[in-house]
Amino acid sequence: MADTVLVAGATGNVGTEVVRALSGTREVRALSRRGTAVGGAVPVAGDLGDRGSLSGAWDGVDAVFLPAGHPVGLLDDMRAAGVRRVVLLSTGAVVGGDLDNAVTRFNVVSEAAVRDAGLEWVVLRPSGFMSNALQWAPLPVDGVVREPFADVPVAVIDPADIGAVAARALADPDLAGRSLRLTGPEATRPADRLAVLAELLGRDLRLDPEPDDEARARMTAAMPERYVDAFFRFFRGGEYDDGHVTTAVPDLLGRPARTFRQWAQAHRAAF
Repeated sequence: MADTVLVAGATGNVGTEVVRALSGTREVRALSRRGTAVGGAVPVAGDLGDRGSLSGAWDGVDAVFLPAGHPVGLLDDMRAAGVRRVVLLSTGAVVGGDLDNAVTRFNVVSEAAVRDAGLEWVVLRPSGFMSNALQWAPLPVDGVVREPFADVPVAVIDPADIGAVAARALADPDLAGRSLRLTGPEATRPADRLAVLAELLGRDLRLDPEPDDEARARMTAAMPERYVDAFFRFFRGGEYDDGHVTTAVPDLLGRPARTFRQWAQAHRAAF
């Protein structure tokens, strides 16, 4: 078992759940740009995009939870400091994905780097996150929610399930060298998920599909165009089926994958 674990991206939707899942089991360090306290973990300040800011961050660390997109050389630094295992957060889009797709490419490159780093490794490839629904908060007064790709079913997964699998992957020798496709228990569309929220909150909510041209313009204002193109290629070009359901979560955790209803109940105050 890894005695000291560093969780990179510890303030993110998945990182916070990894910290929570590890709490009380071993020493946990939470790496974020500002060194923000997360749960009972030891806060560590550093930027994954700036190797110089991470001097000493890996010292005394046995295993690291790492989001994809890390810079070249970061894994060398970990190995030199004595890190033994890395659990990488990637995406299911890498399977059969086109390297001309920007999102697919940076995940594929990250996976290859981890496999070639001379460390024990486990790759997690989750589907879309249930927590993406937090983009709807606060819910509009008129109850109308706009959403792109409204016709696309996704087997959304609770980040808490990713955290629980990651906690096991950071320690279980039987998982070394495996790539795990993680999904929720069923494929749903945005309107299905909004209907669950409507029932739980006792509100009249309606989904208004966002036209593709409007979605592209809005997304381009918020992120580089190559990533916008990637999402359109996934969900309009048919490059990625994120609706396929696997049994990896129940197989690994010995319980059913959490449903969107369970996630929404736990986060209803956010809406």
